[in-house]
Amino acid sequence: MTATTDGSTGAAAPDATSATTARTTDTTPEAAGTHSAATRAIQRATDFLLARQDAQGWWKGDLDTNVTMDAEDLLLRQFLGIRDQATTDASALFIRGEQREDGTWATFYGGPGELSTTIEAYVALRLAGDAPDAPHMATASAWIRERGGIAASRVFTRIWLALFGWWKWDDLPELPPELIYFPKWMPLNIYDFGCWARQTIVPLTIVSAKRPVRPAPFPLDELHTDARNPNPPKPLAPVASWDGAFQRLDKIMHGYQKVALKRLRKAAINSAGRWIIERQENDGCWGGIQPPAVYSVIALHLLGYDLQHPVLKAGLESLDRFAVWREDGARMIEACQSPVWDTCLATIALADAGLPGDHPALVKAADWMIDEQIDRPGDWSVRKPQLEPGGWAFEFHNDNYPDIDDTAEVVLALRRVDHPDKVRLEKAIERGVRWNLGMQSKNGAWGAFDVDNSSPFPNLLPFCDFGEVIDPPSADVTGHVVEMLAVEGRSRDPRTRRGIEWLLAEQEDNGAWFGRWGVNYVYGTGSVLPALVAAGMPAAHPAIRRAVDWLESVQNEDGGWGEDLRSYRYEDWKGHGVSTASQTAWALMALLSAGERDSKAVERGITFLADTQTADGTWDEPYFTGTGFPWDFSINYHLYRQVFPLTALGRYVHGEPFGDRDS
Repeated sequence: MTATTDGSTGAAAPDATSATTARTTDTTPEAAGTHSAATRAIQRATDFLLARQDAQGWWKGDLDTNVTMDAEDLLLRQFLGIRDQATTDASALFIRGEQREDGTWATFYGGPGELSTTIEAYVALRLAGDAPDAPHMATASAWIRERGGIAASRVFTRIWLALFGWWKWDDLPELPPELIYFPKWMPLNIYDFGCWARQTIVPLTIVSAKRPVRPAPFPLDELHTDARNPNPPKPLAPVASWDGAFQRLDKIMHGYQKVALKRLRKAAINSAGRWIIERQENDGCWGGIQPPAVYSVIALHLLGYDLQHPVLKAGLESLDRFAVWREDGARMIEACQSPVWDTCLATIALADAGLPGDHPALVKAADWMIDEQIDRPGDWSVRKPQLEPGGWAFEFHNDNYPDIDDTAEVVLALRRVDHPDKVRLEKAIERGVRWNLGMQSKNGAWGAFDVDNSSPFPNLLPFCDFGEVIDPPSADVTGHVVEMLAVEGRSRDPRTRRGIEWLLAEQEDNGAWFGRWGVNYVYGTGSVLPALVAAGMPAAHPAIRRAVDWLESVQNEDGGWGEDLRSYRYEDWKGHGVSTASQTAWALMALLSAGERDSKAVERGITFLADTQTADGTWDEPYFTGTGFPWDFSINYHLYRQVFPLTALGRYVHGEPFGDRDS
């Protein structure tokens, strides 16, 4: 391990001079051997994936994030008075297993220790009975104090601590429930926030107004730099700056908290409660993701709903379904579950790997995806009230928040299936395409969940220090939509052309594209290049050549590609990191689309995938290649290591989808 640019330990950023830059056509026996190796790898990977399809037609891999999910699950149970020893022991086993040698917890594999994550993990282990003077706990608390203690942690961490009196509510940013009444044209209305932030903030306005405190089971003095003065005052930013203005606005809101009209405050709290209940899904969850569900349960409990009330009972049962029990008895909490995303990607991978379009597995997957299409309006319709529904969500149940990325990829998957009910298939595709077109933002690009969700103000709130809270258009989502529209014969549609123009304008100086929902420039470039080619852009176009040159320049010596999450923060990590199967596949998918099938770079990349495949047909990939919030919240999709390599290998052997296919 070597020191990195941020002082943590991890794999060093590779020197660009050591990367492969050659692009020569290879017709040697080695190339033929590569083709044979790829064919064998396809068969093993196909068998592995087919064996893991659910009887209903879907696939779902585990989804790793970080131990704050597990810590907050225990804190929730402590707050509600339902924490049991078996759950606590299993969760603590997982949390202890994720601790690093320096006593900290990171937010991604191989990443640096993170303060708020370490604090929450430490508190969870205290709940589990770990003594503060135990070596692993003492090392963690010393590290926490060295970095400013609880006072330096994020707002969400301090909210959890305030619930037990470990932090003062007065020392937290104010979040008034009257926010629910702001009209949609007004800055900082709830629809200015990304859907994930909106679903979290609305219940937290109730919690912030109620300011509950449950008796703390133990003190946390060891996590303060000075337990007698745990939150020393911080200097205000200049009044002329945005930070300074919002800091002073927060002070005004604290003053308002003391003089708020009781009837208005009560009405706002009740309105926020109704908003939450209206958005509970049929499975009891909220938005299909764990954090909003946790805060919604707390908020409704504070409004008087007992734990046996159908709303709360269903909510708590839904949270249990986020638990993954491992063979060693450890219990891991998923932040969300990704069956629609995994199923459409698996369908694409199997079809591109040569599985016939009428194969029963593909038909069954298509049936399940069609059944998951959403036919009622959600929060997206606040901005698009006239648009007919027709999108797909990421999760099993999330009808309020279908997303544009899933919808594009589901359409691409359905188009590969030779379904016996062609009318049903075409109708689903037509509705999905229409909905995606209607969700185009004014600048010609697409965000993930909403239209024109790009207000600069939410990110400036002192409360919003937990990651991205808005949903502006991104290159990866826009690339997927453009690719889908091109496959649907809409390359010349003015809306498609506007998306292409936006993508060309967003290309980085080095030739890459930023990856919002995957790590990072390799993902962005792997998403955009196939889209541009599918839309008719010639491989000789300067934008495509620049992207190809960049990808070849960052290829690792082992033939693979990798990019560390530190690329979101540090320039010298762009395109650099330990080679992974999924990131190698993204690079290969881009290069293959650009006509580089016979290049040395592609041959070496394919060889890397074939050589690193395990005996059972999958790949080992501990590194996080998925993104929730750039840098702040990272994801390891366990199925990425399977579906993307299979897709890349299939396109290498059989050619590009929807084009001429080799026998």
